[in-house]
Amino acid sequence: MADSPLRALVADDEEPALAELVYLLSRDPRIGPIKTASNGADALRILQGADLDVVFCDIKMPGLDGIDLARVLANFKKPPQVVFVTAYDEHAVDAFELRATDYVMKPVRAERLSEAVRRVVNSGTPLAVAPQEDSEDETIPVELAGVTRFVQRSTVRYVEAQGDYARLHTGQNSHLVRIPLSTLEERWRDAGFTRIHRSTLVALAHVDEMRVDSGRCSVRVGDDWLPVSRRHTRELRDLLVRSTSLRG
Repeated sequence: MADSPLRALVADDEEPALAELVYLLSRDPRIGPIKTASNGADALRILQGADLDVVFCDIKMPGLDGIDLARVLANFKKPPQVVFVTAYDEHAVDAFELRATDYVMKPVRAERLSEAVRRVVNSGTPLAVAPQEDSEDETIPVELAGVTRFVQRSTVRYVEAQGDYARLHTGQNSHLVRIPLSTLEERWRDAGFTRIHRSTLVALAHVDEMRVDSGRCSVRVGDDWLPVSRRHTRELRDLLVRSTSLRG
């Protein structure tokens, strides 16, 4: 994909937004031929008859909206990557579930769109609803001061439940996302995350130390000590021993 220009489709029901996005993309040497659609149904018809690499689509379109379009594309034998371009941030979780390559907020800045194209070029990971079985990294949309950013799963050290939300802890920051802890536990199990408490998931690769004091177990992740419930202590110890032997 990096050796040849991307074949792209831009879908937006607002003509000025469509024209602006096409203009910005046409100035990027990594983008080749650009097809356009004014709604999701037209976009789907084009995609059924053309082999394209990426779809830049609005979310709120009449009829078949961007989220519905992405779900249909997930069933394609060779689905294109999807970049959502929208004025609404409340669909970031849906984008995460659909494994969209990026989520760009309107008004679109040239620098931000260029970053989205970079993600497409470097990804090579097709859209898929089901969790991947390999170790490829993921990006998680998070909100910070009204701006949608993406955090790499590999930078997440541990996750805490906060009601129906989850707080992702990285090296220096934490981010609240609208995803239940149970969803992340299932989705990230094969990526080395395990539950150590009813309200905590930890990345085994980031565990620096395990301690048992007066029958109570805890682990150190960076500067933080996290309690481990009795029911999870033995399993955690076995997992840590296994992961350490594999790394060694």
